[in-house]
Amino acid sequence: MPWTWNEVILALVEQAHFVYDQSVEYTHPTDERASGIAAAIGDPGRARMLYCLMDGHARTSTELALVAQVSPSTASVHLQRLKTARLVRVKAQGKHRYYSLNGAEAARVLEALNVLAGSPRTKFRPNTPVHLRAARTCYDHLAGRVAVALHDRMKTLGYLQPRKMANGISYELTIRGMKAFESLGIDVSDVRKQRRKFAFACLDWSERTPHLGGSLGAALLQMALKRKWLARDDSSRAVSVTILGRREMRARFGIETGDCIGKPI
Repeated sequence: MPWTWNEVILALVEQAHFVYDQSVEYTHPTDERASGIAAAIGDPGRARMLYCLMDGHARTSTELALVAQVSPSTASVHLQRLKTARLVRVKAQGKHRYYSLNGAEAARVLEALNVLAGSPRTKFRPNTPVHLRAARTCYDHLAGRVAVALHDRMKTLGYLQPRKMANGISYELTIRGMKAFESLGIDVSDVRKQRRKFAFACLDWSERTPHLGGSLGAALLQMALKRKWLARDDSSRAVSVTILGRREMRARFGIETGDCIGKPI
């Protein structure tokens, strides 16, 4: 039976000297898990994948294969190894599967290793067309940099209460959030009655961080279109923020949509 740490210490203290022809059996409960994690990180291809995910953006296996400089099939094997080691998590959205770091603990471990290695991180550079990256529709709700900024700001203002679910993060409105949405002319009780998810963190295709999805996200988009905060592009999924929308988003949410888009609106 393996010794406990206290038993090892007591045995060493009680001996007047070490007996070199005898061994002490000692196994720490986390030894095997720690060595497994170290081995998972230790492969250069997997390490490149992990450090690529350090910026907080999710990526597909195809993108990570390019980063790791391996074939798609090899990338799948690597990602399964990282998932087994609980270093990454995967979220299926539509026909794509997006991989991201498995929380702040994994990021801290990699950050510490990065400090020791002295290697700078590279930034995520999406290849999404500029007009779609700025603002667009994602099925029936708003997506793009503007949507991500709204989502983050609503969390900061305390409008959204996150709840971890088996398939991602869902949201409930706080009392403050309820009042804010009602002030926009959105009937929250009516939105809640729809036979679909009320609100959830929908991973953004271009930004790879969440925007607001669900019936609440759809209601927000419809309100913005109805009040002419946004204008649709008839030839694509792109939408543009109007002058009125820019003013209203600044006043109500404290965000500068020009900063989101990168040019005057």
